Amino acid sequence: MVTETVNPLKITFRGPAKYFTDAIPIGNGRLGAMVWGGVASETLQLNEDTLWTGIPGNYTYPDAPKALSEVRRLVDIGEYAEATTSAVKLFGKPADVYQLLGDIKLEFGDSHLKYAEETYRRELDLNSATALVTYSVGDVEFTREHFSSNSDQVIVTKISGSKSGSTSFTVSVDSKLDHRSYVNGNSQIIMEGSCPGKRIPPKVTANDDTKGIQFSAILDIKISDSRGMVYAIEDKKLKVEGADWAVILLVASSSFDGPFTKPSDSKKDPTFESMSTLQLIRNLPYSDLYTRHLDTYQNLFHRVSLQLSRSPEGIMRDGSSITDICSKENDDAVSTAERVKSFQTDEDPSLVELLFQFGRYLLISCSRPGTQVANLQGIWNKDLEPKWDSAPHININLEMNYWPSLPCNLGECQGPLFDFLTSLSINGSKTAQVNYLARGWVAHHKTDIWAKSSADRGEVVWALWPMGGAWLCTHLWEHYSYTMDKDFLQNKAYPLLEGCASFLLDWLIEGQDGYFETNPSTSPEHNFITPDGKLACVSYSSTMDMAIIREVFSAIISAAEVLGRSEDALVEKVQKAQPRLRPTKIAQDGSIMEWAQEFEDAQVHHRHLSHLFGLFPGHTITAEKTPGLCKAAEKTLHKRGEEGPGWSTTWKTALWARLLNSEHAYRMVKRLINLVDPEHEKAFEGGLYSNLFAAHPPFQIDANFGFAAAIVEMLVQSTLNDLYLLPAVPRDKWPNGCVKGLRARGGVTVSICWKEGDLHEVGIWSKDDGSFKTLHYRGTSVTVNISSGRTYTFNGELKCMN
Repeated sequence: MVTETVNPLKITFRGPAKYFTDAIPIGNGRLGAMVWGGVASETLQLNEDTLWTGIPGNYTYPDAPKALSEVRRLVDIGEYAEATTSAVKLFGKPADVYQLLGDIKLEFGDSHLKYAEETYRRELDLNSATALVTYSVGDVEFTREHFSSNSDQVIVTKISGSKSGSTSFTVSVDSKLDHRSYVNGNSQIIMEGSCPGKRIPPKVTANDDTKGIQFSAILDIKISDSRGMVYAIEDKKLKVEGADWAVILLVASSSFDGPFTKPSDSKKDPTFESMSTLQLIRNLPYSDLYTRHLDTYQNLFHRVSLQLSRSPEGIMRDGSSITDICSKENDDAVSTAERVKSFQTDEDPSLVELLFQFGRYLLISCSRPGTQVANLQGIWNKDLEPKWDSAPHININLEMNYWPSLPCNLGECQGPLFDFLTSLSINGSKTAQVNYLARGWVAHHKTDIWAKSSADRGEVVWALWPMGGAWLCTHLWEHYSYTMDKDFLQNKAYPLLEGCASFLLDWLIEGQDGYFETNPSTSPEHNFITPDGKLACVSYSSTMDMAIIREVFSAIISAAEVLGRSEDALVEKVQKAQPRLRPTKIAQDGSIMEWAQEFEDAQVHHRHLSHLFGLFPGHTITAEKTPGLCKAAEKTLHKRGEEGPGWSTTWKTALWARLLNSEHAYRMVKRLINLVDPEHEKAFEGGLYSNLFAAHPPFQIDANFGFAAAIVEMLVQSTLNDLYLLPAVPRDKWPNGCVKGLRARGGVTVSICWKEGDLHEVGIWSKDDGSFKTLHYRGTSVTVNISSGRTYTFNGELKCMN
């Protein structure tokens, strides 16, 4: 546990939210809200992570094998445009759609319109995961505090005024979904409703009898004992009058009982579950609720601290100790949006710190043990028909969402991903068997709460991509690499890797030149120009296909070695197949080829960097082992250009960091930190909104997570046996800094301080015995034996100081 940084780490605003992306996100992993901070009226937009359209689906298609044979035949004879057209016959049904829960609406009356604007303050404090709104009307200061507690599964709002008896308001709960809302007793509102049983669009009609997921939310109010009263209005609203303070509790539940249970068969009663949750906490004082919230949140958040500075005084109090991190002054009068806007000129390092920690905050807030996986918007959605269904896309989105979990010391937050993988493998095994006549399991580019595994309905260029499950499986070995958790490897990871490798072995086809090929094959979302000038996307053995398969094969071979299963028949087949995978090739212009043939790019500056998977997040292209491919990767990045949506920008940051190029890594950091105006946003241009949500645009959360992971890549890189210190830190921009609590492969925790551009001190701790690590810094390498439970400190010359 590291000590709390002095730097306030606050996202601040000078007025109420005008757009969704001005509002403040809070969440406990499952239950989230967007706090708008209105004055006379306030809205909290609510989400619960199991609210989706639809029911469990059938992700098999008996006619697919015939369609697959035809596509493969067309690819084999070089008719790529025709193969692309024919590939639509491999599609299944579209994914379902993430929904919203509803809104808490607070009305404070016209008197609050007379508030003094200069007194208004709205902020998200990352250290406490609390949203705060304050303003003054006359001589009364009004305060609202909001947090979403994981320990008690409740959203809590406290409303108070500085003068006794000054707290009065009306509250109601509403939803865009089919629902009813009613007052229960004299201090509760119950909202009950249902999600559509079919995705939208198509629109659900009145005679559609498919029962969707049911939900319930209960709002409970408690006011000061000495003053005030609460009573019902119109049987739908509650009125608080003349209180000193009021505490609002919002709990919610759904009938979702796993991806294989129809909502109509669910035995879960959402209202009963919500009421049971509420009964446990409704008599707890606000201070207890807040303390319990802080305990569970800060146990995760305070593991890592980061300080970047232009001056050594801004980093280390005594100029020498890694254990003391000091901070810079932060002017609360300047909004975060203004800081983002000025970053292009002032390049304030503390804003990088804030954005890094915001990524960690968001992961804690939308993915905790037992919740659903973080989707395209985490858990924060305002629409019945959100962009891209707000679904997990597994051709990079879902993977990028979890890139920071391990290096940023939030391993528990990755738990939902592995639970989801288990469900995906069950549906995926049926898809593999029926659609592709293959063993093992498969998943494509997009999924949903029902663990959809088949190809989506849509355009071939993105929908036909059977490598999604394989990419997700690389996270299994990464989890072991960071945690050295052998039980996890044996019981959770290995069975999933076995199924994935089985499918890949059956999917591979021996080509005429002896290499194993994939056919059909696409490079996510990118078209090429065929030799006869046609637009196509389907060919064979895209570079990304081969890179992912190579990574999965390496993972299962390594896992088998750890578990003593290297002689398993499956592992032996993988070992024989691995050297026959089509190698990564370099094009005539010196860049890495994206496809097996040197096709012309349909978009040279395309947003995806699929053919660089082997560099990051993969491990097959490295400066030590493949310098030629690294040079080609650099050429590829230059060729792709710097423009693109937020997630593409952060991926490029990590790629440049892996190439040890601090200048270009920082250029991508700077490119992301651009303020986006929601009224004039342009598609695929990236940037940040005023609340630091990252833009595609519109808002997509993966860039926030990708940013945190990319910053770590600039600070430390690792293998099971190696630690590379400050490999891509821009010393002219961040000449001084300290980071504490990062995790690295091999089960170690790392802290690093640097001063005037040079390494100053390194701390390493491991819970595992007898771990040999080689430390690398600027050409110097030192191998040390790290014993468990002891912190080892090294100076700038990598000499052990204790």
